[in-house]
Amino acid sequence: MAIKHNNVVPNVHFRKWWQRYVKSFFNQAGKKKSRRVKRQQKAAAAFPKPTGGLLRPAVHPPTVRYNFKLREGRGFTFEELKKAGIPLKKAMTIGISVDKRRKSISEEALNLNVARLEEYKSKMVLFPKGSKAKKGDTPRSELKDLTQNILKSVLPLPAAFKAEKPRAITAEEKATSAYRVLRKGYAEKKNFGKMIKIARAKADNEKNK
Repeated sequence: MAIKHNNVVPNVHFRKWWQRYVKSFFNQAGKKKSRRVKRQQKAAAAFPKPTGGLLRPAVHPPTVRYNFKLREGRGFTFEELKKAGIPLKKAMTIGISVDKRRKSISEEALNLNVARLEEYKSKMVLFPKGSKAKKGDTPRSELKDLTQNILKSVLPLPAAFKAEKPRAITAEEKATSAYRVLRKGYAEKKNFGKMIKIARAKADNEKNK
């Protein structure tokens, strides 16, 4: 086919030195070992503190796509700390993260994080600083055979929801239409004001009669 008009001359870039940009990882096993050794050294330096960092709350991510899951949030709210009986200044010294901006909107989320704080308090071991033990410190006799918490998270997150086991569909479920239920609910919400207006007008007519 003949080339017509004033087109760009084909310039296919096949002459690049592609081998310069190719990376090979023949040291994967060695790197794996060095990462493990670094983790062990970091844990030894932080002993007896847990390696998972601060305790963080369980929160639901935003948007409908992800809000059924649970993840670790930035920090606990003042309300959650107050309900769990932990002063704000003390929380910052015993490995609990605090977030002054977040708010507990629902009662379920508040109770979940309060339970998380109480579980942490029950499992927490406070090493005494100096020669004198302070109020709330764990007795020295109980600190002999303790092991360090090397998990990624100080406390694992609870399950977001319980998956239902497979079962047979009931006759009642077969008879009902999910589409109709949703449409009815949508229509009721949309026409709520109109229905109130109609009901008032109807009541006024009956009074006048």
